[in-house]
Formats: sequence, C-alpha cells, structure tokens
Amino acid sequence: MVSNGSSDSNIVITGIGVFSPAGIGLDEFTSSLQEQRSAVKPMELLPTSACPGNVGGEVTNFTEADARKVYLKPLKKSVKVMCREIQLGVAAALQAVENSGLDLDQIDHTRFGVEFGANLMFSPPWVLKDACWKCTGEADSGHEFHFDEWGEKGLVAMEPLWLLCYLPNMPACHIGISMDARGPSNSMTVDEASGNLVLGEAMSIIQRGWADIMIAGTTGTRLNPVKSIHGSFWDHLAQNEGEPGTWARPFDKERTGQVLAEGGGSFILETESHAQARGAKIWAKVLGSGASCVADNEGRGHLREALAAAMKAALKSAGLSPSDIGHINAHGLGEIEADQKEAAAIHDVFGELASTVPVTSLKSYWGNPGASCGSLELAGSLVGLQEGTVFPTLNFQEQGPDDLPLNIVHGAPLAVENKTVLNINVTRQGQASAIIAEAV
Repeated sequence: MVSNGSSDSNIVITGIGVFSPAGIGLDEFTSSLQEQRSAVKPMELLPTSACPGNVGGEVTNFTEADARKVYLKPLKKSVKVMCREIQLGVAAALQAVENSGLDLDQIDHTRFGVEFGANLMFSPPWVLKDACWKCTGEADSGHEFHFDEWGEKGLVAMEPLWLLCYLPNMPACHIGISMDARGPSNSMTVDEASGNLVLGEAMSIIQRGWADIMIAGTTGTRLNPVKSIHGSFWDHLAQNEGEPGTWARPFDKERTGQVLAEGGGSFILETESHAQARGAKIWAKVLGSGASCVADNEGRGHLREALAAAMKAALKSAGLSPSDIGHINAHGLGEIEADQKEAAAIHDVFGELASTVPVTSLKSYWGNPGASCGSLELAGSLVGLQEGTVFPTLNFQEQGPDDLPLNIVHGAPLAVENKTVLNINVTRQGQASAIIAEAV
C-alpha cells in the first residue's frame, strides 16, 4: 500500500531516538526485539518498593552522571534542573536528530518545532523531606504537620529551582532551547495516549504549513515512587511467580496485570519533499491519526468505545479501510479486563478481519512506561518492518476462554509484505489515540 498524496503533503519520519528498558539507541533496541529478550527484571537504579517484587522495566546504564557526561553532554549545565523523565525525553530527542542526519546549521529555525508528551511528574518524597520536617511539631505532639508554617519555614528550605525539575512542559522547553527550534512548540500530558497524539499534532502542524520539521516524542515513567504507589492502587499490577521476564504477558490467558516501566522515544517529522531534498533516509510515512475520549459522568473510561472511535478516525484520516492494515501494535496492558475491551474494540472496527489481522504488543518486552509507551511501540514496529517482520508478543501461548479471538503474533517474528501499522493506545480515563504509518 502506497500513499497517493504529493511529496509536499506526505509527512515522513526521518529520525528515531529511543531510551528504553530494551536498550539505548536503535542498535541495542533492535537487537533486544530480534532476540526476544525481556527487559523486565529486578530494579537496580530506582527505589521502587511499591512495585510487586521490586520488578519493572528500567532503563539501565542511564544515571544522572551518564546523562551529564554522555547523552546530554551539550546540556550538562541544565541536567541539574531535569528529573529523570526529562533527561530521558531530551536525550531521545537529541538522538532522533542525530539519527535523522539533520544539519542544524542549514535549516530555517523559525520553521523547526517541537511537540512533546509527558506524564504528570512527581518529585520523590525525600526531596520534600527537609522542608516538611521544619513544619512539624515536637515528637510528643506526634510530629503533626503545621500548614500555617509552610510559607515561613518550609518554602525557604526548598531548592529554588525545584519546580522546574518536574514540569511536564520542560522536555519541550529544553529541546527547543538546545536546538534553537523557534517554530510551533506544544506539550501534551495525556498519559499513555500521548505518543500517538504528538505525532498526529506534529503531522497537522506541518500540513498546515506552519513548520518544515517537527520533533515529536514522549517521555514517561511508572517507576517514580509516587507513580508506582498510585499504580498499586489504581491499576492491576502483575502478581506472578517465576522469572520476572515472564510477568508481562498481554492477551495471554495467564495474564495477571501490567508491569511498570520507564522510557523516552522521539521522532523527526518533515515533508517528503523536504526529506528528499536533503537526501535523508525515510523510515516511514505517517498516513493518518485519530483520537477519542469516552468516559462516564464519574470519570470511568470506556476503553472499548474510545479505542474503536480512535481507530476509525485514524483510518478515515488516512483514507484507508481495515483491509489495508498490515498489523496492529496493540496497547496490550496485560490486564484481564483491559485486554478484553481492546480485543472487542478491534472486532468492532475490523469485523471479520479481527481474527486474522496480525496483532502484537511490545509491552511484553518492557512493561508500561506511561506516556512514552506509544512512541516506543511504534519505533519497535518500524525497526521490524525495515526487515519485513513483525516482532512477536513475548510470553503469549493462548487466549482465555472469555477472550475474543485475535491473531496474536507469538513464538517467532512474522514475515509480512504489508508494511502499514496501526498503533493504538488508551488511558485508564478513556482517552484513546491511534496513528497509522507505512514503513519505507
């Protein structure tokens, strides 16, 4: 399937950057997927006792010292005002620019923009410890916290630039400043839906003629101590015995919940004609995008309806039908009910094709990193399609008796001729997003 648009209207991906539990950079990332290596393992760097078994998908070989000396060396003075999530996102963006071959001295910086997504960011509890302690009473009073003393005693004990470390718009700020991107700049905080949404918005910005080049990416974590505690209350987390690498098992009948993770992923988007003029390698064409939010009056997300609407919108945007899709990169949380609702949404949209279109879920390799999941999953599909394959879902054997049938790719990579992928994600609150891309 090939887009019929002109080279000026076709939007292409020319650069990819990944900082993931499966590897830093495309070489490590691709090797992990090709070798079907799970990145879910016991934590080494992060204190995440709220995670069951202290297990998750952690970006290893990435400390603040690594960021300052290697990955963010041009920005080493700014690293002190970046929390780990910001560091991962900015590093992924720098890597995407390098992968794209962009010569920043040769572009129009007024037409170079940034569209970046992130989770709500939380400071670790110990960052607030000293300030809070100054506002508590004596031991014999139970160390009660006195709110009326915060302004006088607590606030002055805070690091002056504390807030800048945890604002979800800061990845886009650091990226824009470091690369002198003076075009449109926007930040999205839409949890797991963010990855597809930033791509769709970046594509729209270029199509509207507001920019020639856009950096579109995300960063996220579920491994921050506060986030992981939230997850233990709000989500169904995997409670498995055995090797940690078997815990993430989307769509499998033995699935018990999601695994928490972290990561950052980024893309460079530009018009096809702009990419061709500078001799860039084209990874894929971005054909269409869709989004939908469906929830009840009490804020409970309707995942099935939201996903179905987002997929239909993406297909309409791309001018495609379900039969044009080569494979679906599913959200695949590994939660019993969430996977069932996602399967139902696929059946709602694909009808009789739902049980035959190949479906994979790359969360089986590293877990759920929140806002960055869509970017990392699409990157996984694109690097596989470069070789004409779809990577399998790890730890999948068979669906349960109450699961609608899907053609889950498992066991070995699937050779495909159709290089069009539908990437879908959804949040607990019912915000869904979809992107359709055709690998070149």
